Amino acid sequence: MTALFGKFFGLKDVESIDEISGSFKAEWARGAPVWVLFGIAALTALALAFYLRHQPRARRGVRIGLAIARALTLGLLLLILADPMAEIHTTNNPPPMVYVLFDGTDSMNITDELTDAQRASLGAALGIPADGATASSQSTAGAGKLSRADYVRAMLQQKQQNVIRRLEEKYRVKAFRFDQPERGVSEIHLDDPSTEQFDAATAVKQLTADGQVTALGRALDDLGQRHASNHLAGVIVFSDFAQNNGPAPAGGDQSPARRLRVPVYTVGVGPKAAIDIGVDLQAPLLMKKSELSNLTVALRQSGLDDRLITVKVMQRRLGGDSSATSDQWTLVKSQDVKLDGATASLEIPYTPREVGRLEFRAEVDPQPGEVALDNNRSSREVSVRDDFLRLMFVEFEPTWEWRFIKEVFHRDSLVGMRGFRTFLRSSDPKVRQTNELFLPTMTPQRSDFFLNDVIFLGDMPANTITPRFCEMTKEFVSKFGGGLVVMAGPRFGPSQLAGTPLADMLPVVVDPNGRLRDQAAFELRLTPAAQQYDFMRLGGANAENDHNRAWANLGKLPWYQPSLRVHPLATVLAEHPTDMCIDNKTPQPLIAIRRYGKGEVIYLAFDETWRLRRKYGETYYRQLWGQMIHRLGLSHAIGTQKRFVVRTDQQQYQEDDKVILTVEAYDANFEPLSDPKVLSGELILPSARGGAPETRAISIPLLSPPDSSAVKGSEKTGLDRKEGVYELRIPVLTGGEHRIRVKDPVAEAGKEGGAGAAFSEVVFQVTNLSVERRSAVRNLQLEQQIASETGGKSYDLETVGKLPDEIRLPSVKETEVKNISLASTWLCFGLAMVFMLGEWLVRKLVNLA
Repeated sequence: MTALFGKFFGLKDVESIDEISGSFKAEWARGAPVWVLFGIAALTALALAFYLRHQPRARRGVRIGLAIARALTLGLLLLILADPMAEIHTTNNPPPMVYVLFDGTDSMNITDELTDAQRASLGAALGIPADGATASSQSTAGAGKLSRADYVRAMLQQKQQNVIRRLEEKYRVKAFRFDQPERGVSEIHLDDPSTEQFDAATAVKQLTADGQVTALGRALDDLGQRHASNHLAGVIVFSDFAQNNGPAPAGGDQSPARRLRVPVYTVGVGPKAAIDIGVDLQAPLLMKKSELSNLTVALRQSGLDDRLITVKVMQRRLGGDSSATSDQWTLVKSQDVKLDGATASLEIPYTPREVGRLEFRAEVDPQPGEVALDNNRSSREVSVRDDFLRLMFVEFEPTWEWRFIKEVFHRDSLVGMRGFRTFLRSSDPKVRQTNELFLPTMTPQRSDFFLNDVIFLGDMPANTITPRFCEMTKEFVSKFGGGLVVMAGPRFGPSQLAGTPLADMLPVVVDPNGRLRDQAAFELRLTPAAQQYDFMRLGGANAENDHNRAWANLGKLPWYQPSLRVHPLATVLAEHPTDMCIDNKTPQPLIAIRRYGKGEVIYLAFDETWRLRRKYGETYYRQLWGQMIHRLGLSHAIGTQKRFVVRTDQQQYQEDDKVILTVEAYDANFEPLSDPKVLSGELILPSARGGAPETRAISIPLLSPPDSSAVKGSEKTGLDRKEGVYELRIPVLTGGEHRIRVKDPVAEAGKEGGAGAAFSEVVFQVTNLSVERRSAVRNLQLEQQIASETGGKSYDLETVGKLPDEIRLPSVKETEVKNISLASTWLCFGLAMVFMLGEWLVRKLVNLA
């Protein structure tokens, strides 16, 4: 009865009818339903009077029956005019909703190199003819070779056991395509509008693969937000899972896949393994002239076991010489490597003979059957200097830390005797004037101060920390990307920095009334974040035992300087095992790091790291401080290079992208350069067909200065100041290597560097090969991770035919309230016809018509 009642009122999938109530929609009847009753009574009286008084020819019983029929007809018409409404409360059990998500990115256009057996097996599963031709094939690889997208289209066109058609028999199916991160997903219409039945031709036309990046995480997020539905019971994803943009789709309780709160069934497209070799070249950012360095070539391979391949490492100079072309490569070394595992590495000793900028390139030849060739080559740019890192150590009096750090960097090839300078407040002024190790003042001229690369600030009293030193240090870190290391000492402590601009830069909030804590010795405790910083990973790179042994060698520390709390933007690398901050929840930070503007600030709540020398000499001590100054000093332009910095927003672009060229220009005193208003330069395009490179003149305008309010804010924070910054957007239309050379007006005028230093250069690559095509295999690990984390299951195109039978999605019950106009139902129409025709027939039979 429930089903029949539901069909009568047009209700689908009704499990039960819980409540029915009525009302009138017509305004005259809604407020006073009694008028409808009075009207029906009046019409009944009129019908009786008509037949009993004015129709005497028929028998009395017949006339009464005809009067009742007339009264019912008139009463029904009055009810229709009152527009009766039925409010029906139902519990429904509709079929579960299933979303099908198709990958519409360029990696789906890859034509995989499959064996004949693999191609035959895939063709048999998808109903593809032996010649490989499909009605919707868009592959250009020839007969028998289909792209990944072609195989998905073939699945949609299967005549027998079509997966989508079988899903629609059990579920409500909606399909989507993801191809552009900025717009999430786009709906695909699977059904023919005229028949409302699944139509393969309609679906295939919409299954394009034009997207340039795979942002599966954003697509799943969009499904869960813009297309959220309480009826959703499952998601099926067809993709090669080549995630290369946006948030990771899986991994953690708040991942996009988990937030859907439904099982996700993944269908992998593309081979699990393929013939592929990738090259990664690792080289130090800075090399010292005539000193031995190492180039490391890392190889990753699949399907090439026991293959002998040749690795070539080449170099070329990058400099101000406009005659240099991209063809001037010289061979550094060529070596055969036998592949006997998934990875292999090759160490190549290299000693630079000249200063300048070099580009190294490692490459291997394409292997038979290899599809993804973009990863067969890797390049790195290196600066070779006969210069040194400049370190400035500001301290009140000699400490053990000061002594040992000085000795370490005096023997460091990148610092040396010329690179380490110190201001020691307690030293004899005559010594500071005559000994080149010492600085006469902690606030030298700007032209000297900003040549530094890393500044160490030790235990200094407040009356020696001048406002000029604070402001220059702040500018040095925020604007020029310099590094600052603050070490709290036992005599004065970080409370001396309270109220100074330096306090705003620290990774901790200092306590103005803080006092040394030395009640009990303790062992510092490393945080999980310490593993992310190379200067904290002492010992072997992957040797956990060495790592623990190194820090255990520090022993128990006798004291530390407490902080109020950790700065919100800081990362704590080491903490106290028991003492808490002012909130009684956060452990006291002992080593912390924070980015400030373009640079970084590292804070140590003690100056006792010299204890690392206790058992193993300088091994771990040198590693800690050496890697720390490498991080702080080499993450930006060094020395005089900071005065004129030319950079692009990326190192690699796609055709039709726009390159953002930025020049930070300062004069010899490191004041922002504002004259001239436009810098001149040249863009050197890659040579076409072996011809000479084309050179185009470019002009880089000075960015508009900020308004007065912005200037005040920038002076307060030391950030976001635009003085001395030039910027230009350059469209790139052709692939290959591009070079931009910008003329330095200060160097050209002979103020520094001579004529050879008049140009600064930046090199970038433009490729017409999509990032989507850098991997020849599907990401099987991500595919399986998404399925396992959400309670789904992983398939491929050969096994996806099992999915409609194996998928078990729970029914979704819903309570629904529907208001139905009874006047427009077949019941009202049928009753009116029955009453009127019945009355007319009876009148005909008794000769009253």
